[in-house]
Amino acid sequence: MPSRQTSSRAVELGGVQPNGSRQLGRRSSVCLTDDGAVAGLADGTVAAFDGDPTERWRNEADHRGSVVALAPFADGVLAGERGVDGEIRLHDADTGDVRWRYRTADDIGDPERETRFYLPFVADAVVSDGGKRAFVAARRYERGPDGGRNFRSAVYAFEADGSVAWRFAADASPISLAADGDRVAVAYNRCPGDHGAGLVVLDADTGEERRRWDPPGGGDRRVGDVALAPGGFVAASHADYRGYRIDGDGVRWAVDLGRPVERGDETVYAYPNHVHATGAGAVFVTGNTYPEAGRETDARHPSEHTAVGVTPDGDVAFADEVGGFSHETAIHGDRLAVPVAQHFRERDASRHGVRVYDVEGGRTESWSAPGVVTAAAIDADRVTGVEEPVTYHDDGEQRGAYRLRLFD
Repeated sequence: MPSRQTSSRAVELGGVQPNGSRQLGRRSSVCLTDDGAVAGLADGTVAAFDGDPTERWRNEADHRGSVVALAPFADGVLAGERGVDGEIRLHDADTGDVRWRYRTADDIGDPERETRFYLPFVADAVVSDGGKRAFVAARRYERGPDGGRNFRSAVYAFEADGSVAWRFAADASPISLAADGDRVAVAYNRCPGDHGAGLVVLDADTGEERRRWDPPGGGDRRVGDVALAPGGFVAASHADYRGYRIDGDGVRWAVDLGRPVERGDETVYAYPNHVHATGAGAVFVTGNTYPEAGRETDARHPSEHTAVGVTPDGDVAFADEVGGFSHETAIHGDRLAVPVAQHFRERDASRHGVRVYDVEGGRTESWSAPGVVTAAAIDADRVTGVEEPVTYHDDGEQRGAYRLRLFD
């Protein structure tokens, strides 16, 4: 299926510190509702726009974090922060008023220091089929007495009124969630403590653990992302840089994605960071190249920043260069939207934008943006994204601005 290059409309979101050559991490978010797009901003603001895009409302209440997760829920918009409170709150869809809020730091602890890595972080928020419950993962990082990494985390099931139906706690770092009618899958990226599974599947009604799985490979890095699929799930493994399809009998297939390869006198690898799966197949998206020794390298892994489509039988159907790092992806049906931020080693501004993939057919649409695109949302007819400004260290020129973009 050919890729269609498209245009976009934009509205300014305000001021924000530009990104640099290296990513600043997630600090913005976006979702789509029946009325238009809703953006979560670095200063804690949540703003809603119609399809023009014209601003409908803006909530600038005194929040203490960046809105890094958004999801339509219960005639409102669920927002999750990275901040001292690790707050989750529900904004009214018509007015933006806060209907209820929950402080995850009461469960996972207050930050040891108020710097980005230590702040309580709402890693993901998804809504069950039918929209009756929202599932949210929050985590907090700290250094132990021996200097090692420690995590405290919780996965929540929220009712529409803000009450907690159940809570699943672990001393591991959740990175993503996936939910269907009766299951919630939790991907744990780092497991340095007693929780030794990179992936658990929970009962959506009760929160009871129904299944756990851990990829082969050593170290405390485990799973980068999870997607539920008929009869099982698909996981992106950070432990051995492969993609896995798991069903009731175990591993159905595994594909090499960012496995270590020799480049000159170095061995380099790339993490598979994202996955989306349906009955038609799966799409994985890989991230940056890293050397096995140190962090700096001039080498490039052949599969870095690549979308890889896999058939239901485990055959590679397509591989397409994304162009840069993706902080997150957005899904709807068989469609996957990949926001593209900087390639921090090569710093080529022409790569900034959004790519859309069909699980079975590959890339279908592509957009460019002056700044880096750090968040996206997609449905059957619409794609939107948040553009952030970037200033690369080698030329000092600021590219782009803080904007919501609607892609046509």
